[in-house]
Amino acid sequence: MEQRPLGRSGLAVAPLCLGANVFGWTADETTSFAILDRLVEAGLNFVDTADVYSRWAPGHAGGESEAVIGRWFAARGLRDRIVLATKVGMDMGEGRTGLAPARIAEACEASLRRLRTDRIDLYQSHADDAATPQEETLRAYERLIQAGKVRAVGASNFSAVRLREALAISEREGLPRYECLQPDYSLAERGYEADLEPLCREAGLGVIGYFSLAAGFLTGKYRSAESAAGRARENRVSKYLTPKGFALLGVLDAVAAEHDATPAQVALAWIMARPGVTAPIASATSTAQLDELVGAVTLRLSPDAVARLDVATAGGIQV
Repeated sequence: MEQRPLGRSGLAVAPLCLGANVFGWTADETTSFAILDRLVEAGLNFVDTADVYSRWAPGHAGGESEAVIGRWFAARGLRDRIVLATKVGMDMGEGRTGLAPARIAEACEASLRRLRTDRIDLYQSHADDAATPQEETLRAYERLIQAGKVRAVGASNFSAVRLREALAISEREGLPRYECLQPDYSLAERGYEADLEPLCREAGLGVIGYFSLAAGFLTGKYRSAESAAGRARENRVSKYLTPKGFALLGVLDAVAAEHDATPAQVALAWIMARPGVTAPIASATSTAQLDELVGAVTLRLSPDAVARLDVATAGGIQV
Protein backbone atom coordinates (compact mmCIF):
# COMPACT_ATOMS: atom_id res chain seq x y z
CA MET A 1 0.00 0.00 0.00
CA GLU A 2 1.09 3.58 -0.68
CA GLN A 3 3.17 5.14 2.08
CA ARG A 4 3.37 8.87 2.73
CA PRO A 5 6.14 10.72 4.61
CA LEU A 6 5.12 12.34 7.87
CA GLY A 7 6.83 15.70 7.63
CA ARG A 8 10.60 15.31 7.90
CA SER A 9 10.32 12.70 10.66
CA GLY A 10 11.47 9.75 8.60
CA LEU A 11 8.20 7.99 9.44
CA ALA A 12 6.25 6.58 6.49
CA VAL A 13 2.56 5.96 7.01
CA ALA A 14 -0.44 4.61 5.13
CA PRO A 15 -2.84 7.23 3.71
CA LEU A 16 -5.47 6.33 6.32
CA CYS A 17 -4.96 6.46 10.09
CA LEU A 18 -7.04 4.35 12.46
CA GLY A 19 -8.39 6.41 15.34
CA ALA A 20 -8.27 4.33 18.51
CA ASN A 21 -10.38 6.63 20.66
CA VAL A 22 -13.16 4.01 20.66
CA PHE A 23 -11.00 1.19 22.03
CA GLY A 24 -12.11 0.23 25.51
CA TRP A 25 -15.11 2.52 25.13
CA THR A 26 -17.61 1.79 22.33
CA ALA A 27 -15.43 -1.06 21.06
CA ASP A 28 -14.66 -3.68 23.69
CA GLU A 29 -11.29 -5.41 23.86
CA THR A 30 -12.24 -8.41 21.72
CA THR A 31 -13.61 -6.14 19.01
CA SER A 32 -10.63 -3.81 19.26
CA PHE A 33 -8.22 -6.71 18.80
CA ALA A 34 -10.16 -7.86 15.72
CA ILE A 35 -10.05 -4.36 14.24
CA LEU A 36 -6.29 -4.10 14.78
CA ASP A 37 -5.80 -7.55 13.26
CA ARG A 38 -7.77 -6.53 10.18
CA LEU A 39 -5.84 -3.25 9.95
CA VAL A 40 -2.57 -5.15 9.57
CA GLU A 41 -4.14 -7.62 7.14
CA ALA A 42 -5.25 -4.69 4.98
CA GLY A 43 -1.72 -3.33 4.78
CA LEU A 44 -2.35 -0.25 6.93
CA ASN A 45 0.12 0.71 9.64
CA PHE A 46 -0.93 3.97 11.33
CA VAL A 47 -2.77 4.09 14.69
CA ASP A 48 -3.57 7.23 16.68
CA THR A 49 -4.59 7.35 20.33
CA ALA A 50 -4.12 9.59 23.41
CA ASP A 51 -3.60 9.21 27.12
CA VAL A 52 -6.95 10.84 27.85
CA TYR A 53 -9.00 8.27 25.83
CA SER A 54 -11.62 7.55 27.20
CA ARG A 55 -11.72 9.56 30.42
CA TRP A 56 -15.08 11.08 29.46
CA ALA A 57 -16.89 7.74 29.75
CA PRO A 58 -18.54 6.90 33.09
CA GLY A 59 -16.19 4.90 35.28
CA HIS A 60 -13.15 5.55 33.07
CA ALA A 61 -9.98 7.30 34.23
CA GLY A 62 -8.15 7.71 30.90
CA GLY A 63 -5.59 5.38 29.40
CA GLU A 64 -8.16 2.74 28.42
CA SER A 65 -7.39 2.96 24.70
CA GLU A 66 -3.62 2.82 25.21
CA ALA A 67 -4.01 -0.18 27.51
CA VAL A 68 -6.02 -2.11 24.92
CA ILE A 69 -3.40 -1.40 22.26
CA GLY A 70 -0.66 -2.47 24.67
CA ARG A 71 -2.36 -5.78 25.35
CA TRP A 72 -2.76 -6.31 21.59
CA PHE A 73 0.96 -5.67 21.08
CA ALA A 74 1.74 -8.21 23.81
CA ALA A 75 -0.64 -10.79 22.37
CA ARG A 76 0.30 -10.40 18.70
CA GLY A 77 3.96 -9.30 18.75
CA LEU A 78 3.30 -6.82 15.94
CA ARG A 79 4.68 -3.61 17.45
CA ASP A 80 7.12 -3.14 14.56
CA ARG A 81 4.27 -3.25 12.03
CA ILE A 82 2.60 -0.17 13.53
CA VAL A 83 3.44 3.53 13.40
CA LEU A 84 2.12 4.45 16.83
CA ALA A 85 0.90 7.95 17.65
CA THR A 86 -0.36 9.12 21.02
CA LYS A 87 -0.89 12.46 22.70
CA VAL A 88 -0.34 14.36 25.94
CA GLY A 89 -1.74 17.55 27.40
CA MET A 90 -5.44 17.05 28.09
CA ASP A 91 -6.75 17.01 31.66
CA MET A 92 -6.19 13.61 33.27
CA GLY A 93 -7.41 14.78 36.68
CA GLU A 94 -5.54 15.51 39.90
CA GLY A 95 -3.67 18.39 38.27
CA ARG A 96 -2.26 16.23 35.48
CA THR A 97 -2.73 18.52 32.53
CA GLY A 98 -0.82 20.79 30.17
CA LEU A 99 2.60 20.67 28.53
CA ALA A 100 5.02 21.53 31.34
CA PRO A 101 8.21 19.45 31.14
CA ALA A 102 7.50 17.47 34.31
CA ARG A 103 4.00 16.64 33.09
CA ILE A 104 5.29 15.50 29.68
CA ALA A 105 7.96 13.28 31.25
CA GLU A 106 5.48 11.69 33.65
CA ALA A 107 2.81 11.22 30.97
CA CYS A 108 5.23 9.67 28.52
CA GLU A 109 6.31 7.03 31.04
CA ALA A 110 2.68 6.24 31.84
CA SER A 111 1.81 5.91 28.14
CA LEU A 112 4.79 3.65 27.49
CA ARG A 113 3.70 1.38 30.35
CA ARG A 114 0.13 1.15 29.12
CA LEU A 115 1.21 0.63 25.51
CA ARG A 116 3.77 -2.01 26.55
CA THR A 117 6.39 -0.55 24.25
CA ASP A 118 9.75 1.14 24.56
CA ARG A 119 9.02 3.99 22.15
CA ILE A 120 6.30 6.20 20.77
CA ASP A 121 6.68 6.93 17.07
CA LEU A 122 4.73 10.19 17.10
CA TYR A 123 4.12 12.03 20.40
CA GLN A 124 1.74 14.95 20.05
CA SER A 125 0.82 17.99 22.09
CA HIS A 126 -2.91 17.34 22.35
CA ALA A 127 -3.75 21.02 22.86
CA ASP A 128 -1.84 24.26 23.21
CA ASP A 129 -0.76 25.24 26.72
CA ALA A 130 -0.51 29.01 26.98
CA ALA A 131 0.78 28.76 30.56
CA THR A 132 3.97 26.92 29.57
CA PRO A 133 6.61 28.58 27.36
CA GLN A 134 6.81 26.66 24.11
CA GLU A 135 10.59 26.39 24.35
CA GLU A 136 10.25 24.46 27.62
CA THR A 137 7.82 22.04 26.01
CA LEU A 138 10.08 21.49 23.02
CA ARG A 139 13.11 20.92 25.26
CA ALA A 140 11.12 18.28 27.15
CA TYR A 141 10.44 16.55 23.85
CA GLU A 142 14.12 16.83 22.94
CA ARG A 143 15.03 14.87 26.07
CA LEU A 144 12.54 12.14 25.19
CA ILE A 145 13.89 11.89 21.64
CA GLN A 146 17.48 11.75 22.89
CA ALA A 147 16.47 8.96 25.28
CA GLY A 148 14.96 6.98 22.41
CA LYS A 149 11.48 7.06 23.92
CA VAL A 150 9.98 9.23 21.18
CA ARG A 151 10.84 9.35 17.47
CA ALA A 152 9.02 12.53 16.39
CA VAL A 153 6.61 15.12 17.81
CA GLY A 154 3.48 16.75 16.50
CA ALA A 155 0.84 19.26 17.49
CA SER A 156 -2.94 19.05 17.71
CA ASN A 157 -5.48 21.85 18.08
CA PHE A 158 -2.90 24.64 17.63
CA SER A 159 -3.66 27.97 16.02
CA ALA A 160 -1.56 29.04 13.05
CA VAL A 161 0.01 31.79 15.16
CA ARG A 162 1.12 29.42 17.91
CA LEU A 163 2.26 26.73 15.52
CA ARG A 164 4.35 29.20 13.56
CA GLU A 165 5.85 30.44 16.85
CA ALA A 166 6.76 26.87 17.83
CA LEU A 167 8.40 26.21 14.47
CA ALA A 168 10.42 29.41 14.76
CA ILE A 169 11.65 28.44 18.24
CA SER A 170 12.69 25.01 16.98
CA GLU A 171 14.66 26.52 14.14
CA ARG A 172 16.30 29.20 16.29
CA GLU A 173 17.22 26.93 19.19
CA GLY A 174 18.00 23.77 17.24
CA LEU A 175 15.17 21.91 18.97
CA PRO A 176 12.92 19.16 17.58
CA ARG A 177 10.10 20.68 15.60
CA TYR A 178 6.49 19.65 15.30
CA GLU A 179 6.49 17.42 12.22
CA CYS A 180 2.74 17.26 11.80
CA LEU A 181 -0.51 18.92 12.74
CA GLN A 182 -3.69 17.18 13.84
CA PRO A 183 -6.60 19.57 13.20
CA ASP A 184 -10.36 19.08 13.16
CA TYR A 185 -10.80 18.66 9.40
CA SER A 186 -13.52 17.22 7.22
CA LEU A 187 -15.97 18.20 4.52
CA ALA A 188 -18.06 19.58 7.36
CA GLU A 189 -15.24 21.50 9.10
CA ARG A 190 -12.98 23.33 6.67
CA GLY A 191 -11.60 26.10 8.86
CA TYR A 192 -8.14 24.51 8.75
CA GLU A 193 -7.80 25.59 5.13
CA ALA A 194 -7.78 29.32 5.95
CA ASP A 195 -4.40 29.74 7.66
CA LEU A 196 -3.19 26.36 8.92
CA GLU A 197 -3.12 24.67 5.52
CA PRO A 198 -0.83 27.29 3.94
CA LEU A 199 1.50 27.13 6.95
CA CYS A 200 1.70 23.32 6.93
CA ARG A 201 2.41 23.24 3.20
CA GLU A 202 5.03 26.00 3.49
CA ALA A 203 6.79 24.24 6.37
CA GLY A 204 6.42 20.72 4.97
CA LEU A 205 4.41 19.42 7.92
CA GLY A 206 2.34 16.28 7.79
CA VAL A 207 -1.40 16.68 8.37
CA ILE A 208 -3.52 14.00 10.04
CA GLY A 209 -6.95 15.52 10.57
CA TYR A 210 -9.32 14.13 13.19
CA PHE A 211 -13.12 13.85 13.04
CA SER A 212 -12.67 13.17 9.32
CA LEU A 213 -16.23 11.86 9.23
CA ALA A 214 -17.55 14.71 11.41
CA ALA A 215 -18.20 12.39 14.38
CA GLY A 216 -20.08 10.03 12.07
CA PHE A 217 -22.34 12.59 10.38
CA LEU A 218 -20.65 12.09 6.99
CA THR A 219 -21.43 8.37 7.05
CA GLY A 220 -25.04 9.35 6.38
CA LYS A 221 -26.47 7.55 9.40
CA TYR A 222 -27.67 10.76 11.06
CA ARG A 223 -30.38 12.39 8.97
CA SER A 224 -32.58 13.81 11.72
CA ALA A 225 -32.35 14.85 15.34
CA GLU A 226 -34.11 11.62 16.26
CA SER A 227 -31.47 9.48 14.54
CA ALA A 228 -28.75 11.04 16.70
CA ALA A 229 -30.68 10.96 19.98
CA GLY A 230 -29.02 8.89 22.66
CA ARG A 231 -25.91 8.13 20.59
CA ALA A 232 -22.41 8.54 22.06
CA ARG A 233 -21.69 11.37 19.61
CA GLU A 234 -25.08 13.11 19.83
CA ASN A 235 -23.68 16.42 21.10
CA ARG A 236 -21.03 16.58 18.36
CA VAL A 237 -23.34 15.54 15.54
CA SER A 238 -26.28 17.80 16.42
CA LYS A 239 -24.59 20.94 15.07
CA TYR A 240 -24.56 19.44 11.58
CA LEU A 241 -28.28 18.68 11.53
CA THR A 242 -29.05 21.80 9.52
CA PRO A 243 -30.41 22.47 6.02
CA LYS A 244 -26.85 22.94 4.76
CA GLY A 245 -25.79 19.70 6.43
CA PHE A 246 -28.63 17.74 4.89
CA ALA A 247 -27.86 19.27 1.50
CA LEU A 248 -24.28 18.01 1.85
CA LEU A 249 -25.56 14.51 2.56
CA GLY A 250 -27.53 14.71 -0.67
CA VAL A 251 -24.39 15.53 -2.63
CA LEU A 252 -22.48 12.77 -0.84
CA ASP A 253 -25.22 10.28 -1.71
CA ALA A 254 -25.09 11.27 -5.38
CA VAL A 255 -21.29 11.13 -5.62
CA ALA A 256 -21.22 7.81 -3.80
CA ALA A 257 -23.73 6.31 -6.23
CA GLU A 258 -21.70 7.56 -9.21
CA HIS A 259 -18.51 5.97 -7.85
CA ASP A 260 -20.03 2.74 -6.48
CA ALA A 261 -18.92 3.80 -3.02
CA THR A 262 -20.39 4.81 0.34
CA PRO A 263 -20.74 8.38 1.65
CA ALA A 264 -18.03 7.69 4.24
CA GLN A 265 -15.62 6.48 1.56
CA VAL A 266 -16.29 9.59 -0.53
CA ALA A 267 -15.72 11.88 2.46
CA LEU A 268 -12.40 10.22 3.25
CA ALA A 269 -11.25 10.07 -0.38
CA TRP A 270 -11.90 13.81 -0.68
CA ILE A 271 -9.56 14.47 2.27
CA MET A 272 -6.88 12.05 1.02
CA ALA A 273 -6.76 13.92 -2.28
CA ARG A 274 -6.36 17.29 -0.57
CA PRO A 275 -2.87 18.78 -1.14
CA GLY A 276 -0.66 18.47 1.92
CA VAL A 277 -2.79 15.91 3.76
CA THR A 278 -0.90 12.85 4.97
CA ALA A 279 -3.83 10.82 6.24
CA PRO A 280 -7.30 11.40 7.67
CA ILE A 281 -8.06 9.76 11.00
CA ALA A 282 -11.18 7.63 11.20
CA SER A 283 -12.45 5.24 13.86
CA ALA A 284 -14.20 1.89 13.50
CA THR A 285 -16.22 -0.07 16.04
CA SER A 286 -16.35 -3.25 13.94
CA THR A 287 -14.26 -5.00 11.30
CA ALA A 288 -17.04 -4.29 8.79
CA GLN A 289 -16.67 -0.57 9.45
CA LEU A 290 -12.91 -0.84 9.06
CA ASP A 291 -13.31 -2.64 5.74
CA GLU A 292 -15.50 0.22 4.54
CA LEU A 293 -12.87 2.78 5.60
CA VAL A 294 -10.11 0.84 3.84
CA GLY A 295 -12.13 1.02 0.63
CA ALA A 296 -11.59 4.78 0.59
CA VAL A 297 -7.84 4.35 0.05
CA THR A 298 -8.24 3.24 -3.57
CA LEU A 299 -11.22 5.48 -4.39
CA ARG A 300 -10.45 8.24 -6.89
CA LEU A 301 -13.08 10.94 -7.19
CA SER A 302 -13.78 12.61 -10.52
CA PRO A 303 -12.87 16.30 -10.84
CA ASP A 304 -16.57 17.09 -11.19
CA ALA A 305 -17.37 15.26 -7.96
CA VAL A 306 -14.63 17.11 -6.08
CA ALA A 307 -15.93 20.44 -7.41
CA ARG A 308 -19.48 19.67 -6.33
CA LEU A 309 -18.33 18.67 -2.85
CA ASP A 310 -16.22 21.83 -2.58
CA VAL A 311 -19.20 24.01 -3.46
CA ALA A 312 -21.53 22.15 -1.08
CA THR A 313 -19.14 22.57 1.85
CA ALA A 314 -17.38 25.88 1.27
CA GLY A 315 -16.59 27.24 4.73
CA GLY A 316 -17.93 24.13 6.45
CA ILE A 317 -21.57 23.37 7.12
CA GLN A 318 -22.21 25.00 10.48
CA VAL A 319 -24.84 27.74 10.36
